[in-house]
Amino acid sequence: MKKILIVEGNLKEENQSFSEAGIQTHTESLKHSLSYFTDQLNIDVVNPSSDENISENIDTLESYDGLIWGGSSLNIYNNTPEIKRQIEFMRECQKKIKKVLAICWGMQVAVTAAGGEVKKGEKGSHRGIARDIEINENGLNHPLYKNKNKKFNTPAFNFDEVVTLPENSTLLASNPINNVQGLNFKIGNCDVWGLQYHPEITYNKMINLIIFRKDRLIKRGAFKDQNHINDHIKNIEIENKKLDKLSRMRELENWLVYLNLE
Repeated sequence: MKKILIVEGNLKEENQSFSEAGIQTHTESLKHSLSYFTDQLNIDVVNPSSDENISENIDTLESYDGLIWGGSSLNIYNNTPEIKRQIEFMRECQKKIKKVLAICWGMQVAVTAAGGEVKKGEKGSHRGIARDIEINENGLNHPLYKNKNKKFNTPAFNFDEVVTLPENSTLLASNPINNVQGLNFKIGNCDVWGLQYHPEITYNKMINLIIFRKDRLIKRGAFKDQNHINDHIKNIEIENKKLDKLSRMRELENWLVYLNLE
């Protein structure tokens, strides 16, 4: 049985508000999706922003076969103490864990910790869905995208993007909004597979997140008004009917295969 560490990126207050609204946390969504493929995982969960005993976790990192770092509503360039703790914990993980799957916020933390850069997206945002992601030639030859359609739409929620890749990086996939949708880089003995989108989250959850965050999203200009939100949700519902579960989660499946390789 493989032992993996899941890192929760959201602050505990955000997760509490999710629970009160009846929405799964990102860690809960990830665990649920992993269970579709296997029940042979020993999973621990940490939150570097909130866990007071995080230093104790650092001492045990070498015992993990892999790491999955999930999403968050944080913006890494705000550089708050909570964000700094996550970046430092990622650096420790990159020293001691060989196989890392970094999703959305997780990819942004991994890139920053390794010397890359993340900024607010210049071409817009993804609010529940990312369209027209295209796997390039490097991606088509990478195990992350085995059996994945070359071009696809998928659940996503991000306002920021990777603008500078770390050293020893390979760009695997892009779309018109974010040049970096999929990447791979190595730092020391750590092999990082990064995704800007969310293979572990359903469109239904994305719709619930939009509804839950509607006031916040209108305030920041992501939507004009409630009618704009309603139209956007209808478009996501149409897309939801087209996407089968396994196709959405293919990257998770492929990483689990990689995890089990010696």
